[in-house]
Amino acid sequence: MSQAEISITGEPISDATCRFTVDRPVFPDKSFALLNKEAAEGSPLAQRLFEIDGVTRVVISHDQITVNKSAGADWPEIGKLIGDAIRAHLASEDPAVSNAAWDEVPTSEEIRQRVQQVLDTDVNPSIANHGGMVTLIDVKDNQVFIQMGGGCQGCGQADVTLKFGIENSIRAAVPGVGDILDVTDHAAGRNPYYTPSKK
Repeated sequence: MSQAEISITGEPISDATCRFTVDRPVFPDKSFALLNKEAAEGSPLAQRLFEIDGVTRVVISHDQITVNKSAGADWPEIGKLIGDAIRAHLASEDPAVSNAAWDEVPTSEEIRQRVQQVLDTDVNPSIANHGGMVTLIDVKDNQVFIQMGGGCQGCGQADVTLKFGIENSIRAAVPGVGDILDVTDHAAGRNPYYTPSKK
């Protein structure tokens, strides 16, 4: 299949972050975050993306790649280069993330304990002033499902708070976390999480 036939849609989430959705799986049913160029060593897709000037962080998840950029870089300019890198990667049939990197991901239980600690000691005390609270709902593989409540729920800043505050706190403290999904919005993500009904 020619590279031209691969469809990629870019959706800016903020000035610094853009989500690229590909019309086929890039890292099937898995997610992985690469927080810097060094972490990308040996993971072919991430290495290609970090070669683009201005790329600062990459999260690869099934058919989505979320890229953060530095302030000086311009989305229309680097977005095209990101699309080219994704197409070149798919044509190569290299793995998106190296097996060695994936093998170093902590167990779900380890991630659960460490994320809960971050929420208890860092995140919740800082948003309690606004009446907000973040609850850890579940961890599946290395995907973390949280719920924003109190003052955070329905707050127009909730998505911004999640992306820039909570997500950064969790990623800094718990290496190996993939997607961080807010279950407050059941429409979010490719694989929305629904809490089972209590009978």
